[in-house]
This record gives sequence, C-alpha cells and structure tokens, in this order.
Amino acid sequence: IVGYLLAGILIGPFTPGFVGDIATIQQLAELGVIFLMFGVGLHFSFQDLWRVRDIAIPGALIQTALASLLGFGLSQLWGWGTLAGVVLGLAISVASTVVLLRGLMDNSLLNTSHGQAAVGWLVMEDIISVILLVLMPLLSSSNNTIDWRALALTLLKAASFIVLMFLAGARLIPWLLERVAQTRSRELFILAILAITLGVAMGAAELFGVSLALGAFVAGAIISQSHLSHQVGADVFAFREAFSVLFFVSVGMLVNPVFLWQNLGQVASLTLLVVLGKLLIVIFMGLLFPRPAKTFLVVAVGLSQI
Repeated sequence: IVGYLLAGILIGPFTPGFVGDIATIQQLAELGVIFLMFGVGLHFSFQDLWRVRDIAIPGALIQTALASLLGFGLSQLWGWGTLAGVVLGLAISVASTVVLLRGLMDNSLLNTSHGQAAVGWLVMEDIISVILLVLMPLLSSSNNTIDWRALALTLLKAASFIVLMFLAGARLIPWLLERVAQTRSRELFILAILAITLGVAMGAAELFGVSLALGAFVAGAIISQSHLSHQVGADVFAFREAFSVLFFVSVGMLVNPVFLWQNLGQVASLTLLVVLGKLLIVIFMGLLFPRPAKTFLVVAVGLSQI
C-alpha cells in the first residue's frame, strides 16, 4: 500500500515530471472500491453480521463519537473555528474501508471471528458515513443551520434501498445468475456479474443516496446466498485486484509533499491522534464487551486509520 501511495505522489501534480490524469484515475479507483466491497459481501453473510451486532453497533457508535470529540478538541488547541473543528472531528472518526479490508485479506484474517467482527464494525461505520456525508455540506452553509428534512429524507432513502434489496434483490439477482449460468457462456456470466455489481452500486448512489461501497457490499452479500457465489468470486478477483491498486495511487496523487512539510506539526499530531487515539479507544472498549482480547486488538489496529 505504501508503494502505491508513493507511486501516486510521483505522478501527482505536486511533484516534477509526468503528471497523471487525476480525474480518470479517481474514476477507475471508484471501481476498485466497488469490486473490493462486492468481494467482501460475497464472503460475509447477514447471519455473520447479526452475530456481531452486540459489538459492531454500540462499538462503532461510541468510537465514532469519541474520535470526533478528540479531533474537535485538537482543532480548538490550534485555534480553529467551531464548524471547522466539527468537520475535522467527523473526517477522522470513520476508518477507510479499503485499507482495513486489504489488511485483513493480506493477513488471512477476513474469514476469522476477529475479522468478521471488524467487518461488521466497519459496515456500521459505513452506515454512519452516509449520515456524515449528508451533514458535511450542511455544515458549510452560510446560515449555520442543519436541514433536518434533507437528513431525514436521506436516511429514509437508505433504509428503502436495504429493504428493497432484501425483499426483491434477494430473489431476482440469484435467479438472474442461474439463468445466465445455464447458457454455459463464460463471457456472458462475467458480463452479468459486472452489470449487477456496477448497476446495484450506481443505483444505490444515484437513486437512494447510499455510498457506492455500501451498495456493492449489499449486492455481494445477496449473491453469497447463491450456490454460484464461489464462481462469482473467482471471476471478480482479477478486476478487484487491478482496480483496488488504482485507489491507493489516486490517494497518493492528492498528497502535496511541500504542504506536509510546511504543516508538519499539525500533520504529526493529527496522525498521532488517529493511530494512537483510535487504537486506545477501541482497546478500552474491550473492557465493556464479553469478547476475546484478540478480537479487539484486530479491530483496534484495523480501525486506527482514516
């Protein structure tokens, strides 16, 4: 991951030499996030999510709130305004889905009980992030008021998407894959997977205001109930690996080394807060829940990033 980030910095607009097309790479990077979350959905059933609800739901809520407060407190020490502090706190409160999943996959932890708890926690954070993404533009408004109607409408649309996928998608998508598989055309089967993955993710974003990642995750979780899920996973693997690399490259392209050097103190203190602060929050929360210590160590390390 560090290598991909450095590659992004090298071809970014802030370093001399060749400059990549940021807009194109970021669009391709979105595909990486979609395929990665779809792959995780294939290996993560709703029964598994329900089994870790006792740790995922309260854990994600408490950790997000405490991390937001720490970020806000740090911004006040710097002399920032209240709204700017709130935005910073919210920005560091939610972990990066892609970073955690790559870490779990690379260390063969994704399908363990510890990895399932971490993914369940992350799914809850993704739901929280939908709310945060609604709040962000509202916080930047000039009259400093929150449009509660817009917030309620977005949450209602997100709930509608999940209900629709549970009721209709759980029947339609596996049935469609069965019909395509009966044609015995490998090309048609792969095209059907791509159409379903991208179609559900885009539909979730455009029609229901849900993140692309969450939409792709739900699509994968529904297909996991089909006996074709292993073949689907094998066919999506190459797309997932290729495009997820571009996600990290696109993040590297946003980094301005000169800006980092000029603001080294703030960057270092914020990094310390994210890595150590979030780590300690989750470890202390381990005292509140009847779960193995290793589970909370995996979650703590996995979520100590943004």
